[in-house]
Amino acid sequence: MKLHIFITGASRGLGLSLVQVALERGHTVHAGIRRLENNSILYKWMKEYPDKLYTYSMDVREETSIATISKQIDQKFGSLDVLINNAGVLAERGKGIEELNFEEVNTTLDINLIGPMKVVKHFLPLLYKGSNQVMVNISSDAGSLQNAYGGDFPYGISKAALNMFTFQVSRYVKDKDIRVYAIHPGWIKTDMGGNDATGYPKDSANGILNIVEGKTEVTSKLGYIDFNGKEMTL
Repeated sequence: MKLHIFITGASRGLGLSLVQVALERGHTVHAGIRRLENNSILYKWMKEYPDKLYTYSMDVREETSIATISKQIDQKFGSLDVLINNAGVLAERGKGIEELNFEEVNTTLDINLIGPMKVVKHFLPLLYKGSNQVMVNISSDAGSLQNAYGGDFPYGISKAALNMFTFQVSRYVKDKDIRVYAIHPGWIKTDMGGNDATGYPKDSANGILNIVEGKTEVTSKLGYIDFNGKEMTL
């Protein structure tokens, strides 16, 4: 089955790989990005995959733009099957609590937590009308309470809260037959993960799409899993 998939933060890193893998598998992709450059890979893919890739200027901090995009998709397509909240930042990396800039803390929470909440608010009605519906919030092992490592405070706290939001939404839509997951993509070589990372974004993207398509069986009751479908430690 070919799906309509919306991906936030789709211009680079994991988001870009998710777009690539989804297109290669024949799905229709709706990519939320800050801006589209004429020389970007996405611009080239729009020509390579006509009627399969659509881009939208989106800042997950701006609810008005999110609401406008959801209306545009509703009017043109009528529904969505998959929502992947991927947009995220890792600010104040390596800083102690005594050094934190709380403007950056607030920005992190706004993008990593409040942003997905705004997106879900306006896109959930589209999922209700879709088929084989799945919601994915890209989380991290940094959001595990048991594995808290005493660093990257804004990022870890935002991902732990995102996990909680995921669990809440899962309960909220339990009668709607929508699968809801918080997925740790692994430590991958992106601008955020750095060159020392041991994984690759396309491998994680393939794993996430396998979960979305139902090729990977997920047995976790809470849905906090890694990109291979294995349950994560809370």
